[in-house]
This record gives sequence, structure tokens and C-alpha cells, in this order.
Amino acid sequence: MKKLLIAATALLIAGQVQAADVAGKLVLYTSQPNEDAQQTVDAFKAKYPAVEVEWVRDGTTQVMAKLRAEIEAGAPKPDLLLIADTVTMESLKQEGRLMKHEGADVSAYDPAIMDKDKTYFSTKLITTGIMYNTNAPVKPTSYKDLLKAEVKDKLAMPSPLTSGAATIHMVAVTNNPDLGWAYYEKLAEQGANPQGGNGGVYKAIAGGEKLYGFMVDYMPIRGKAQGAPVEFVFPEEGVSAVTEPVAILSTAQNPTAAKAFVDFLISKDGQELASKQGYLPAHPGVTPPAGFPARDTIKLLPFDPAKALEGDAANKAKFTEIFGG
Repeated sequence: MKKLLIAATALLIAGQVQAADVAGKLVLYTSQPNEDAQQTVDAFKAKYPAVEVEWVRDGTTQVMAKLRAEIEAGAPKPDLLLIADTVTMESLKQEGRLMKHEGADVSAYDPAIMDKDKTYFSTKLITTGIMYNTNAPVKPTSYKDLLKAEVKDKLAMPSPLTSGAATIHMVAVTNNPDLGWAYYEKLAEQGANPQGGNGGVYKAIAGGEKLYGFMVDYMPIRGKAQGAPVEFVFPEEGVSAVTEPVAILSTAQNPTAAKAFVDFLISKDGQELASKQGYLPAHPGVTPPAGFPARDTIKLLPFDPAKALEGDAANKAKFTEIFGG
């Protein structure tokens, strides 16, 4: 027993020394909402108080424009990126701009949502499914329900030309053999006119201007909890997901602290924080927030970021051909 106690104490001390080694300045570029970003940084600093975190927040497109300008100038500033989608991360990976984190423990996660080379890591699942107004005549359970006659001219959709989540949804749905591009052509025949992002679609459906549409999960789930006449459906075919991946840049000035930040986000503590913030955690063992079904009942549509990146221009051209620019 004495030997066990000595061993346990030694491990504890080793852990404390390891934590104490995580120090210095850490620069994070993120597309998280300001409140979420501050909560995430605060929770990380509670574990690693010797780290000074400087963070910059904007939309993923704007964050990438800033980073690209810095790369062009030969002076990229961030150690870390925490942005919306894996396709953007895949482009950076293929350019050799991401650092591998071989020691990251992803054993609990679905391999389909993690980069096999450990250059970027999914931190949550912001899924896209079907939102409808509770006054709607059809209560959809499948994407095909949106093709019913009662739904015609009552559809709203975010545009893949504007929204990254809508782009990923388009790719995932059109790659489904039972749906494909023929499904999007039928949506156009139904009078769908994809415009803008998810916020505008939510307002149109919640306000009754439209009754159905594709939508990210948390907006209608939160809206329903606040009394809005809306429902969110995880369709039987599955949902697409934006996974808010985190990655360390190959030019990181503080890779030790950056790796600790990644480890925190994919740890149980980090995933429980995501759930408290109202998002579906990527970790299957962490309880989802109120309003979400059990994690093991949610089916994800297959999605390959590398293929999506390769086909991005062609996919958007096909979309424009169907719906117009």
C-alpha cells in the first residue's frame, strides 16, 4: 500500500510539473461567438494559469483572410485555429501549414470526424437537419418529406455560396445515393430559393413567412426552449455536421501550450463545456444539452473533407446551375 501511495504521489507531482511547463503567450484565432470563446479561454486558463491567451474572433472567412494576409507577409501570428469547418482545415493541411499532434488522445471518438493524421481535431457537432414551423401541415421525418405537394413554395434554405454549414450539407446530401443532385433539382422545383445564412432562414420559418427548411440544430432547439413555434428534426437519412475543428499551425511559437489547448478541448472537461454552451459534444460519452436526443441516436451522413475540397468549385457551379447565382 505504501508503495502504491508513493507511486500515486509521484504521478501527481509529475502531472503538476507537466502543467507548470505549459506557460507563455498563446495566440488563438477563432470563429466561436465571443461569449463562447471567452468561456473556452477562461476554462483553459483555469487549468493552465501560467499561459497568457490572446484571442482574435471573427467569422471563418474573415479569420482565414487575415491569416492568409499574414502568411503572404511571412509573419503568421496564431499558434492555433479554432474555426467552423474541416474543409478549410484540409486546405491548410494540404499546404503543409498544420502541425501534427501525435500525442492527442482521440480513442473515444468516431474516426470519421477526426483527421487520421492528427493535424486537426473536431470539437463539437453542429448538425444540419430540418427545421419546421409547428403550424406546418407536414411534420417531416425524412428529407423526402420536403418534396410533398403541401411543402411547395414554403421552403427556405441557407446558400452554400454564403454558408459553410450549407456547403457541407449540400455535399453530404448530394453524395447520398438515395438523394443525390436529383434531390436538389427537386427542391428547386418546390420553389426553394437558397439565400444568405442560417440566421435569415431561422427568422423566416419562426416568423411563418416560410414553414420548412434546412437549419443548424442549436438555433431551433434553443428557440423552441424560449417559446418559438419551431421544431428541429434529425432526418432518418442522417444529418451533416460542422465540427468546429481545432488545429496547431506549423509556425506556432508556443507548440507546448497549443497542444495543451487541443488536449483540453477534446478532453471530457472540454467536451462538457461544449455541452454547457448548448452544443452537441463530439465525444460520444458526454451528455448532450437539453433538447437534443441521445448522441447514439443521431446518424451522421458520411463526409470526406479532402473530397469536398477537391470538388468544391464543381459542386458550387452545379448548385448555381440549379438555383441561379
